[in-house]
Amino acid sequence: MANRVLDKIMERADQIRELGPANERLGRLDDKAATLLRDAGVIRLLQPEAHGGLEVHPREFAETVLGIAALDGSTGWIAGIVGVHPWEMAYADPKVREEVWGEDPDTWIASPYAPMGIARPVDGGYVFNGRWQFSSGTDHCDWIFLGGMLGDDEGKMAQPPRSLHLILPRSDYEIVEDSWNVAGLQGTGSKDIIVKDAFVPTYRTLEYSKVVDGSAPREAGLTNPAYLMPFSCVFPLGISAAVIGIAEGALYHHMAYQRNRVQITGTKIKDDPYVLYAISEAAEEIKASRTALLDNCSRMYDMVASGHVPTFAERAAGRRTQVRAAWRAVQAMNEIVVRSGGNAMRTDNPIQRFWRDAHVGLAHAIHVPGSVYHVSALTDLDIEPPQGPMRSMI
Repeated sequence: MANRVLDKIMERADQIRELGPANERLGRLDDKAATLLRDAGVIRLLQPEAHGGLEVHPREFAETVLGIAALDGSTGWIAGIVGVHPWEMAYADPKVREEVWGEDPDTWIASPYAPMGIARPVDGGYVFNGRWQFSSGTDHCDWIFLGGMLGDDEGKMAQPPRSLHLILPRSDYEIVEDSWNVAGLQGTGSKDIIVKDAFVPTYRTLEYSKVVDGSAPREAGLTNPAYLMPFSCVFPLGISAAVIGIAEGALYHHMAYQRNRVQITGTKIKDDPYVLYAISEAAEEIKASRTALLDNCSRMYDMVASGHVPTFAERAAGRRTQVRAAWRAVQAMNEIVVRSGGNAMRTDNPIQRFWRDAHVGLAHAIHVPGSVYHVSALTDLDIEPPQGPMRSMI
């Protein structure tokens, strides 16, 4: 099924490439780019079949994101971020699933999950307030997942801390225009979100602890292994796939640009052994990054398909693989971009856009290696990692 989606995307590859500069100028996806994703079924890849989705293997979702990101970074980023939200919605309350998809299975859902809001308990639910950054693709979405902390009666954070994912319709939040001014991924429109005194009924919430430990989909009665995979594997999957795909796109444009290039010294690139060496090395490093990401996804899928619930140590090792794959791809991309010559940095050359997009994508919180490497090393040593923030990305 996903192969057919990717085939549809590849039939429109030239259109997606050509829309890259327009996405940047708008500071969000051009409506034509969003329509291309919608018509191809990209955002329905991980959506349940019962709600008009394709319910594919997450590896196929990642392969599709990789392919799109190689055409345009911002479009691939939206495919990866917005495309993963139906996966979590699959185990939300049936009532909210019907609200979101009942009339239109192509309804898109935004985020972010960072717990930047306070949810004060009231009869039947919560009164929710907060402000969030980085809501990718939000202009094209009609619902949103937002992270929040449980509050007390005074609206302050309750103790001990307890985190929720809350689901809100477009009428309950404000998109802050002109809040996405960045060096790369400009076309993602990852704007700020404000919520003021919105009532969120209990059925539109998920316990973050149950999302992370995998009990939420099991309590919802799901049996498809795709939905039983760890959140810490599936949520970063689209983001890391986008970054690696962007590196593949940079390689593609570098090769096209270098094919007939003559350096200022008069040496043709095809006759420069040092540049040729760098091209080959980068190509293999980027390919290894793709392979590692996809293999990790398949391994997690096979694990849960066999009935095994991944341990914390297994989740930590999987996150280490994802983080390293993204860093490896971007570092390899750097080696060829710096050998592309000064004209590659002109704004009409797509190489510089892919270079900027990759670095901004790598700056996403899920790619910060410190805590992930720290925790995975401790688990490898059979030492219990500390509680708290060190575990937050695992």
